[in-house]
Amino acid sequence: MKGKVKTFVQNTGSAWKKGSYSVGMIVLVIAIAVLVNMIAARLPEEVRHLDISDNRIYEISDTSRELLKNLDQDVTFTVFAEKSSTDDRIKTFLEKYTSLTGRIKLEWVDPVLHPSELTENGVDSDTILVTGKETGKTTTIAFSDILVTDEYSYYTTGSTAATEFDGDGQLTSAVNFVTTDDQKKVYVTTGHGESAFSGSVSDLLKKNNMTEEELNLLMAGEIPEDCDLLFLYSPVTDLSEEEVSLLKDYIAHGGKVYITLSSESSDATPNLDGLLKAYGMTRADGYIADMSRNYQGNYYYIFPEISAYDGLTDGLSSNMVLLINAHGMTITDPEADTISVSSFLDTSEQGYAVTEENQTEGTYSLGAVATQTLSAEDTEEEADAEDSDATDAEDDAEDEELEEGRLTVLAADSLINAQVTDSFTTLENLDLFMNTISSNFDDMQNVAIEAKSLEITYNTMQHAGLISVGLILGLPLVILVFGFVRWWKRRKA
Repeated sequence: MKGKVKTFVQNTGSAWKKGSYSVGMIVLVIAIAVLVNMIAARLPEEVRHLDISDNRIYEISDTSRELLKNLDQDVTFTVFAEKSSTDDRIKTFLEKYTSLTGRIKLEWVDPVLHPSELTENGVDSDTILVTGKETGKTTTIAFSDILVTDEYSYYTTGSTAATEFDGDGQLTSAVNFVTTDDQKKVYVTTGHGESAFSGSVSDLLKKNNMTEEELNLLMAGEIPEDCDLLFLYSPVTDLSEEEVSLLKDYIAHGGKVYITLSSESSDATPNLDGLLKAYGMTRADGYIADMSRNYQGNYYYIFPEISAYDGLTDGLSSNMVLLINAHGMTITDPEADTISVSSFLDTSEQGYAVTEENQTEGTYSLGAVATQTLSAEDTEEEADAEDSDATDAEDDAEDEELEEGRLTVLAADSLINAQVTDSFTTLENLDLFMNTISSNFDDMQNVAIEAKSLEITYNTMQHAGLISVGLILGLPLVILVFGFVRWWKRRKA
């Protein structure tokens, strides 16, 4: 009996020790977990919330980071919404974005508890009011501008869902707007069968604080004084001699002109061709093909070489843009010594200008910029001729900076064609385009950021070759055979 009691006590003591050890380990693990959570709660928002979303919608671009890093004014984000019911994607992005700088203050106002705040600030619920302290400027961002829905899907499916997330682009554009006083005006010409900007292009121009307005040069007879950039988007018919003269005079006095060539035939535009030639860009006959830099053997689908000219490659990560059915140019001597020209988009040495009769090999420019300088002395002389009361400033004119006119020419409108930019979303067509726009102005930085798709992405391969077939079929087969051999050896052992 004593032996049984002794054995029971020994077993009970051993179990008690093991139980105490288990309880101690559980308490220790819980304490560590609490400690880790307390430490994690004090980490910066950017560290605490890792972006594991599809298409990385919470990733903040280098453009935004640079803007926030150099921000020297106080900005307030006032969110008029019930915080608890606000979409988590918007809340998370706001917290990550504002954590990058101490200059932005984030406030939440519940419109249910404080309905008068909406009237006082002139906003609706589910809206972010962005205010610049120094400039006093304000702008608003609706939640629907951040989580963009496809309205057309309602007519096909009976419901709507968010298809794009534009937090980065909307917030950065708003901050840039309320901290600067400068806004650019873009006049887009009409009367020559010009194309219209896609919604994506118009949105990017708006994000860069640029407004658009149409202009018919023949009807107006002049270029408005508030024109910061005159845009000729793929004119199909030729310019008149009066329009060419007007454009030359505008550029000579510091104006900025941007021309994209139409993908249609260029045989009937001698005046336009003459304008380009005057600035050192001679159009090649036919369409341009590239035997080396093309899309999967489609020689007219060209990936041009991009030159790091005038900051045009800033913000580009892959330097990959696609042009389709491009008309090429060769760089020649301009008509005046005050004009200089540089190409920023080129084919490889295996480029061809292809017509029905000929195929001419060479390197062709697909995008170029011509600049024309006019000394301040010349400007003063012209002013004196027009105004008899103008003061004589010839002695000081030599010390003043030179004015610079600028002509930018793209040989393919496909760079910003919606069918191209929507189909090849990983390319940087629109980024390069906005760089070519902002490079016209010394006081302007390209802060236009594209919205990110919320569509589910699939890993697919088109036009699979031998390597693709090997990866899709061969690699899994090798792994399967290897696993079977290992299993067979272990079974035999």
